[in-house]
Amino acid sequence: MVEIQSQRILILDFGSQYTQLIARRIRESKVYSEIFPFNVSIEKIQAFHPEGIILSGGPSSVYDPGAPLPDRRIFELGIPVLGICYGMQAIAHMLGGRVARAQKHEYGRAELIVDDNKGLFKDIPQRSKVWMSHADRIEEMPPGFHVIGHTENSSIAAMADDSRRLYALQFHPEVVHTEQGIRILQNFVYEICQCKPLWEMRSFIEWAIKAIREEVNGKKVICALSGGVDSSVTAVLVHRAIGDNLTCIFVDNGLLRKAEAEKVKKTFQENFHIPLKYVDASKRFLKKLEGVTDPEEKRKIIGNEFIKVFEEEAKKIKDVEFLAQGTLYPDVIESVSFKGPSAVIKSHHNVGGLPEVMKLKLIEPLRELFKDEVRRLGQELGLPEEICWRHPFPGPGLAIRCIGEVTEDKLRILREADSIVLEEVKRAGLYRELWQAFAVLLPVKSVGVMGDERTYENVIAVRAVTSLDGMTADWARLPYDLLERISLRIINEVSGVNRVVYDISSKPPSTIEWE
Repeated sequence: MVEIQSQRILILDFGSQYTQLIARRIRESKVYSEIFPFNVSIEKIQAFHPEGIILSGGPSSVYDPGAPLPDRRIFELGIPVLGICYGMQAIAHMLGGRVARAQKHEYGRAELIVDDNKGLFKDIPQRSKVWMSHADRIEEMPPGFHVIGHTENSSIAAMADDSRRLYALQFHPEVVHTEQGIRILQNFVYEICQCKPLWEMRSFIEWAIKAIREEVNGKKVICALSGGVDSSVTAVLVHRAIGDNLTCIFVDNGLLRKAEAEKVKKTFQENFHIPLKYVDASKRFLKKLEGVTDPEEKRKIIGNEFIKVFEEEAKKIKDVEFLAQGTLYPDVIESVSFKGPSAVIKSHHNVGGLPEVMKLKLIEPLRELFKDEVRRLGQELGLPEEICWRHPFPGPGLAIRCIGEVTEDKLRILREADSIVLEEVKRAGLYRELWQAFAVLLPVKSVGVMGDERTYENVIAVRAVTSLDGMTADWARLPYDLLERISLRIINEVSGVNRVVYDISSKPPSTIEWE
């Protein structure tokens, strides 16, 4: 594989909920960054050739038994190091300072007062708001360090050893609540690490095409196409690299949105001229879902059936050696980063199980990218706005938005209602501001009056949320006149519905999807 970018920043992850955000902020500044687990070997760090290293925050205390700490030799590489929150405490603890439990914990906004406006704090106002989240504090700095910033509660809110180019912040510069946070990170990346803003999607396309050609080497590739941005960008990128040696397989499971199958076929066959096998398996999936009401069972049935259908179709294509997937960087991070045990909230449907079954080699050209970077990549590749900015759509499709048993009539109602929600949100100019907006068909009926007659019909719930990454989400404060238009249209235009409600639950404690 060729190098993705010559200048790069390495982030060591100690389990902070903000670690991915650090990487995103660096990439937004057009410098390539990657996240490694905190205990990665010094040899791997050196092989990565970073211009600088950032130690993330984390939930531990450095003085706890078994506290996560990096290889001490990172401070002897001559590479600039920036510690954030727990990362600051790790630097202090490992280099001869003293860390202790703070008498007064500091969570939320605080005012940073800059004591040294060179280097890390170049062009930073003397006073600005920062975001704190810590219960420990630096009681004594390591030899060679001096204070470069303080707050009312933290006499050492930032420290530096300029001769060794080691820096540390008690606050989180990566979150939006820190007013000068991006500029501070850019000072580290540009001024201290001497990186230039060279990371952009155009250069990524050139790198990816070359890497795909080298890896595939004239062999055949298949790709499961869903119409979502990840699989769509993967398909177009791989096709640009290897042409008709790629075949896409699009499985219509009967659980898609209104006119979605037609749009996918038109986009990829007519616009991009990508070989596409369309499989109408809708009756097969609906048959399997008959009488099933449990959401986990639905997900498993749909996931397993998808693999069976995909495998059957793939076997019809001769001499296939590779499977292209739209795996993104957050998926990769989740599998390698320092994380505690977590409960399975619900199964996620992905084609990740296919290679094991089918003995194919994986190509994952997007595995270095975040979602927003994939959207920009799609635009560079000429994909329509509708695909590039498409809201996330679950693998099990409308089956998990049709609460209870899935039937053709229920899907008809849900498709029409969902189409109206999206039309009105787009007409109001709010589509790009929302993470997701959709309709849910509830397993209840309610009494209504239409004309002079009593009705007993279905209830549609409208769900719209804002989010950065889908990990947390807040319900969207849609304008009342928009909600009114959506409600009136659904009740008047969708046969079988006489009531519309709006979901005002946030995640957590609720999930974005209802099932």
